[in-house]
Amino acid sequence: MKKVKYFYNTNTLRYERLETPLRVKLLRVFGFVASALVTAALIAYLAFRFIGSPKEKILELQNREIREDFILLAEQVQRMERQMKELEQRDNEVYRAIFEATPIPDSARAQELATQLEIDKVEKLGSRELVTSITQSVNNLLTRIRSQRSSYQEVAQLIKDKEKLLAHTPAIQPVSNKNLNRIASGFGYRIDPIYKTTKLHAGLDFTAPQGTPIYATANGRVETAGNTGDGYGRHVIINHGYGYKTLYAHMVRVKARVGQTVKRGEVIGWVGSTGKSTGPHCHYEVIKNGRPIDPIYFFYNDLSPAQFDRILKQAAASNQSLD
Repeated sequence: MKKVKYFYNTNTLRYERLETPLRVKLLRVFGFVASALVTAALIAYLAFRFIGSPKEKILELQNREIREDFILLAEQVQRMERQMKELEQRDNEVYRAIFEATPIPDSARAQELATQLEIDKVEKLGSRELVTSITQSVNNLLTRIRSQRSSYQEVAQLIKDKEKLLAHTPAIQPVSNKNLNRIASGFGYRIDPIYKTTKLHAGLDFTAPQGTPIYATANGRVETAGNTGDGYGRHVIINHGYGYKTLYAHMVRVKARVGQTVKRGEVIGWVGSTGKSTGPHCHYEVIKNGRPIDPIYFFYNDLSPAQFDRILKQAAASNQSLD
């Protein structure tokens, strides 16, 4: 039942029925609706500002998971960069140093060196900045990996070249000398056996019975084989490349032929006493860039340090040469 309101009218001194004008009713309704809307908006603002919607909660959780993944990825990139730096350092200070190659500067390894990511800084970065930072680090690593791969290919080629150089460098004695008693005369100024004057003896004299095999001391190509009338008798000259040549003189018979390719340890002739010689022996010379050098320092392949010291003393003795 609808309540009826009355009010006391002081003019008529009677209670009269209270009638609310339509305009007042509309204003009251409008005020209520406006207050409700403002209150709802305020509640919604506070809820979304400090509490967040379910969708925002899900997005925030996903964003946190992505950020944690970024941090783990950044840590992995840092470990990779440390490993890459160790490889680059080893490449410059060990591998390339062994082969006397010029170290590769960092600027050649990577055109853009990205700044190292710190974990505490990563947590403050936005998603877009995180992606950009990780991408730069990965691109930097890829560039350095490509450069390192190229460097290792170059080192591999250096190894092949060094192996070839070592194979073409004189490294053994030209005749079997297990007892280390066959060096009769060394490199240097010695007494000529025929003219009895002091002159440069440009090689080593190895005494051996006639017919003892003479071996090539390194890989190379035969340049001279036979008697050319220069006092060496039947002799062989091998061009090893890299500026090296070796000479084997006074052979009784020559096996090698001009233009033949020979390997280290291959028989090229036999000991004799042809030419300007006073007895069967092998006169052996090592020539570098057109100048004779002491062959005693080219026996590192078949001698121990103690054996080398022994023949070094024998070769240093001042005596008469055999040619």
